[in-house]
Amino acid sequence: MFQSRKDTVYIVLAGIFITNALVAELIGGKLIYIGEAVMSLGILPWPVVFVTTDLVNEYFGEKGVRKLSLLTASLIAYTFIILCIGLQIPAVKGDGLVTDLQFNAVFGQSMLIIIGSITAFLVSQLIDVTLFHFVKNKTGNRMIWLRSTGSTVISQLFDSFIVLGIAFWLPGKMDNETYLLSALTGYSVKLGIAILLTPLIYLGHSMIDNYLKKDGK
Repeated sequence: MFQSRKDTVYIVLAGIFITNALVAELIGGKLIYIGEAVMSLGILPWPVVFVTTDLVNEYFGEKGVRKLSLLTASLIAYTFIILCIGLQIPAVKGDGLVTDLQFNAVFGQSMLIIIGSITAFLVSQLIDVTLFHFVKNKTGNRMIWLRSTGSTVISQLFDSFIVLGIAFWLPGKMDNETYLLSALTGYSVKLGIAILLTPLIYLGHSMIDNYLKKDGK
């Protein structure tokens, strides 16, 4: 089915990337406390997306990341459309069944989250891929951690403020103080997890390199 092992690597990375992005959208409506700050549960899968983005960047370049980002944004938009349709269809009533009220409470508030996420996702991915290759051009194949973490530091600052701004601040679900505290806390959490996951970048490099050697790539 695939012409080379490199094709398989791209499919696997794309699957991990898209799955985590979609899961983040679907669970994003639940807010949790981190200390005194409020944070969306959807933040949890995003560090995996960061790691996958960096691996795609390494092996498939800016073009590979941009194609994957546009595909993912399109699939998130498709999810948005299906949820919109689903919200309009009456549920079957009965004991133990999901009611319209319950379904709408969970997925209805995800609409603005999805809109905010698509916007934040495309902006942050564009920033990430640009910074990643800027650093790589300066350092070559050395200092993987610098281009990986450095691009994440900047891109996720924009992502954190954009998604919360559209999903919660603009519709009045968060006041200014809560918005700023939540965005900064979410950014810190994502950044912290991304830094902790840095060894996975090196592990991923090693596994992919060994896999591609068998294909002579």
